Amino acid sequence: MTQPSAEAMERVAAQALAMVTDGMRLGLGTGRAAEAFIRGLGRRVAEGMRVRCVTTSVRSEELASSLGIPLTTIDELPELDLAVDGADEFTEGLELTKGLGGALLRERVVAASAARFVVLVTPEKRVARLGTRAPIPVEVVPFAKSPVERALRKLGAQPVVRRTREGAVYLTDNGNVVIDARVEPLADPRATHAAIRAVPGVVDTGLFLGMADVLLVGADPIERLERDRTRS
Repeated sequence: MTQPSAEAMERVAAQALAMVTDGMRLGLGTGRAAEAFIRGLGRRVAEGMRVRCVTTSVRSEELASSLGIPLTTIDELPELDLAVDGADEFTEGLELTKGLGGALLRERVVAASAARFVVLVTPEKRVARLGTRAPIPVEVVPFAKSPVERALRKLGAQPVVRRTREGAVYLTDNGNVVIDARVEPLADPRATHAAIRAVPGVVDTGLFLGMADVLLVGADPIERLERDRTRS
């Protein structure tokens, strides 16, 4: 899989930072694009900007904390002004596949808590249909790993339990397993999301549909896609 360029991520991160104003309540995503935004936000905070932030992973929490960004919890800050995150695939209709970084559940909670959800992507992640470039991550309670694998096969997917570099079963920050479901490009991602979510033991999928408000694509020049709220 082609890796996004650091320059492209810095460009979209700068565009997202332009949306941040003093006193905002922010959700900070996980992954390379989100980390570019966090580093830029750290520089703004060092210059005096006041923000309060909730992170979607331990990894992002550690980075933000190291940069002096004020952090709190979703319990203390349940309503956010803006959430900024990346994606693994996107379509022209602002459908997303997320979760290759392992934070899909917390990313959904934070995105749903925000008045605006801004997604930072690079051009190579554009697809006509989700499932073309990346598998669909599925977060599963450990007890249900094998039954969920069987159910995913019945749904036509090829499930692969995610593992660490050392070969151990990968666990999310929530202590759950991730099964990467390899699928044919999805004609109806909403139906797929609903079918997978209906399997006992499944916590969430990486299909983020109807959630993104703005997609910033790190082309030259930056491309901006926005959700038509009149059709939401």
